[in-house]
Amino acid sequence: MARYRGPKSKIARKFNDPIFGPSKALQKKPYSPGQHGRGRRRKQSEYAIQLSEKQKAKYTYGVLERQFANLFHKASRKNGITGEILLQLLESRLDNVVFRLGISPTRRGARQLVLHKHILVNGEVVNIPSYSLRVGDVVSVREKSKSLEVIVNSLSGNLVKKYPWLEWDEASMSGKMIQIPEREQIPENIQEHLIVELYSK
Repeated sequence: MARYRGPKSKIARKFNDPIFGPSKALQKKPYSPGQHGRGRRRKQSEYAIQLSEKQKAKYTYGVLERQFANLFHKASRKNGITGEILLQLLESRLDNVVFRLGISPTRRGARQLVLHKHILVNGEVVNIPSYSLRVGDVVSVREKSKSLEVIVNSLSGNLVKKYPWLEWDEASMSGKMIQIPEREQIPENIQEHLIVELYSK
């Protein structure tokens, strides 16, 4: 299954945002990569700014171009604010929810757990990271995977309380999606209106 495998620090520096998690490289070098990274950058065009925001969202959620375009078109067909619905669809992905629940410290790690069949949805194994969850769905760790070091270590610092749209049961190592997240409940620093403007051209 295709996914981005390139350098993460350069991407974080490009957007000046730790989109893959805490980055030491971003702290040491808070400027764009490349030989002209420290210099004054010329003013970006409106299109370049919009494109950059789309790229940032794609890298943040680990979604490739075609998947992202499909999600946008799906969001545009729904009633409501297209940009907000797009983020809600991205947040509802199984790999993202596994990350939000604290089962994995990163989305990339969450994707691996899903692909290797460590995660259940409503009691059934689901190994599709892009699987779209609905309100009421229960995401849990497979019984034989509960002792995995990566999961145990991640859950010891569980951050699920930050997300009121998710409910976590520590005893059963399971979480429930209790509502679709509101925009203010999504902490990602993404200006979704720029993405909408880009696709509207």
